[in-house]
Amino acid sequence: MSSEIDYYELLEVERTADASTIKSSYRKLAMQFHPDRNPGCQESEAKFKAIGEAYECLKDPQKRAAYDRFGHAAFQQGGMGGGGGAGGGFGDFSDIFDTIFGGGFGGQRQQTRRGADLRYDLEISLEDAFHGSDTTIKIDVSTSCEACDGSGAEPGTSAETCPTCSGHGKVRAQQGFFVIERTCPSCHGAGQRIKSPCRSCRGEGRVDKERALDVNIPAGVDEGTRIRLAGQGEAGPRGAPAGDLYIFLHVKRHPIFEREGSNLFCRVPISFTLAALGGTITVPGLDGIEHEIKIPSGIQSGKQLRQRGAGMPVLNSRGHGDLVTQIEVETPTRLTARQKELLEEFRETETGEECPESSGFFGKLKGMFG
Repeated sequence: MSSEIDYYELLEVERTADASTIKSSYRKLAMQFHPDRNPGCQESEAKFKAIGEAYECLKDPQKRAAYDRFGHAAFQQGGMGGGGGAGGGFGDFSDIFDTIFGGGFGGQRQQTRRGADLRYDLEISLEDAFHGSDTTIKIDVSTSCEACDGSGAEPGTSAETCPTCSGHGKVRAQQGFFVIERTCPSCHGAGQRIKSPCRSCRGEGRVDKERALDVNIPAGVDEGTRIRLAGQGEAGPRGAPAGDLYIFLHVKRHPIFEREGSNLFCRVPISFTLAALGGTITVPGLDGIEHEIKIPSGIQSGKQLRQRGAGMPVLNSRGHGDLVTQIEVETPTRLTARQKELLEEFRETETGEECPESSGFFGKLKGMFG
């Protein structure tokens, strides 16, 4: 199916669509045609596989470039170049590969390697995770050298084309039927050679520097949520693109609330008289609202009462989880003489029906042991 239909048509996007648009459309279609939502429908299953294949191609910049130029033939055996003989086919493939990916032997210099991606661990409070927040972090990172503008050459001078590879960054040698290609040993793939390195960065085109970055933390993030800051990682050597910075979030333990997904759990101790007679309690939520919770008479320890929509916000959604209050009945430990007297009077009136679980349990024990 996918080998006959255009990938862009499968994903219902224009050929000029950016990566974000393609990803969004794929997610929508994947949910629509997922086999779990269409049990037994072979057509939906085939469509699901086809859009998955299309997305795997278009999400990769190199594969997408090849597909845009050659269509489905770019990924078929012998399809790229289509030479009839073995030698001719290899030559055609090599030329096409150079043209698309900048191998250098189609007249283009090899792209300099990109800077490294970096990781930063950021600890936030549960309140920050609930409301979202803006914060500033400081990192030590390699940045583009200002003195040479990232070129690596001393100001007033410039890099020269490498004579060994003629600026291609790679050298090629014929060994019988095969062509062997390797990184140029003189310029290490840069395609250029610097005679007068910049004194500030020693020819690297980058220097270590502390940098302050503003980070937006969206509402609903959880432990381990990753935020990507594109182009804020380590600068590439000699003007190459910078890597990305990945911020991993860690949520501090809260003194009252515990989180499970989008739900908040709160353990609330109440007096045994409130548990027996019933009433209401007030629990302040992270949303700043005081939630009034009705306690039914005769409630037992461990009983959970749920407030719909009072929990954590769902990331990238308008929905909220629930606030779950777990009741713990507290037995009094300090009684006055009058209180003891009243409890003794109450005990004398007990029939066993007031606490059916304990009466039933001891009744079973009595039956077992006579």
